[in-house]
Amino acid sequence: MTQQEETNGLLDALLTAMEKGVIPATERGVAAGNKVFGAALLRKSDLSTVLVETNNETENPLWHGEVHTLKRFYEMAEAERPDTRDLIFLSTHEPCSMCLSAITWAGFDNFYYFFSHEDSRDMFSIPHDLKILKEVFTLEPGGYRRKNAFWRALSIRELIDGMPEPQRELLKQRADAISRKYDQLSEVYQASKEGNAIPLN
Repeated sequence: MTQQEETNGLLDALLTAMEKGVIPATERGVAAGNKVFGAALLRKSDLSTVLVETNNETENPLWHGEVHTLKRFYEMAEAERPDTRDLIFLSTHEPCSMCLSAITWAGFDNFYYFFSHEDSRDMFSIPHDLKILKEVFTLEPGGYRRKNAFWRALSIRELIDGMPEPQRELLKQRADAISRKYDQLSEVYQASKEGNAIPLN
């Protein structure tokens, strides 16, 4: 199998996890007053989905999509729980500083994200990730190291842009449909957020 075929298979699995797992979970989460962020864990070996979760800040403001996913992951029976080194971490949105640290402490050597920090601010009117990076860590957008001693971070959109045709166009169509769905979910969240008790909504 060529590198392009492997990347195409990986992108297909990541988009499928979003389409069939994370988005339905996020629809339920947003209906309950939570933000649009979600995550999934996939096996490196066969790209099957182990777990999907979504933001649950109405229960606990620390339950961002990524952290809530890790909470559920460590609630799995130890005998059934894969080693994090054998998993792919999918985040719908580029993780905030808390989630970056949680992914690191859990031992993942990778994560893939669909929307960037700037997308969270500009498309979803949720500026807190960048504001915390700037105010607490004095980092500009993208200021953290995407390849470091702990993990490698990769943008799903950038990977799609690097694919040859016709795969690129097919993947882009799916990615655009996912973006439209998140636009709809964001409208629902923004219309209802004043009624929730999330500190940074």
